[in-house]
Amino acid sequence: MQKNQQKIVLIGGPGTGKTTVLNKLKEKGFFCFNEVSRDVILKAQNKGIEQLFLTEPLLFSEMLLEGREEQFLSAEKRQENIVFFDRGIPDVHAYMNYFKTDFPATFLEKSKHYKYDIILHFSPWKEIHITDNERYETFEESSIIDTFLLSAYSELGYKIINVPFGSVDERTNFIINSLSCEL
Repeated sequence: MQKNQQKIVLIGGPGTGKTTVLNKLKEKGFFCFNEVSRDVILKAQNKGIEQLFLTEPLLFSEMLLEGREEQFLSAEKRQENIVFFDRGIPDVHAYMNYFKTDFPATFLEKSKHYKYDIILHFSPWKEIHITDNERYETFEESSIIDTFLLSAYSELGYKIINVPFGSVDERTNFIINSLSCEL
């Protein structure tokens, strides 16, 4: 494990540009973990379950929590000084709150146990929001989800850095420049 490793999470509602920027960070040589939910959704669809997060939100969330916990633990075994995550463990209970679905206490306990160092927030941005095979949420739904995400991370005591709107390169450079200030 890298002793001074910085674990950095990209948060925000669906369709805010997190994954696109994460891919640019990968191109620049940073180690990044992809969003877990797309894999969970695709696996469910391959089993004939079209919208697992709507039909079985608790099962879906348990699978997400497990995947994000695995990512966190895997990061700790890596030698990189900086590791990026496309969403973090607190996203799981934030979404459960959005869906008004009860969840086990372990969801919040894991959010408190596994701590990230820097939280980068991508605000809802109508001009870039799209839906696709794994992203069903409208822009309005994404905006509401965003408020639940901000609340979840704030309640856990995280300082949240807002990533401004701009091109992919501008947003990526903002992140890299922010890191040099935070590290």
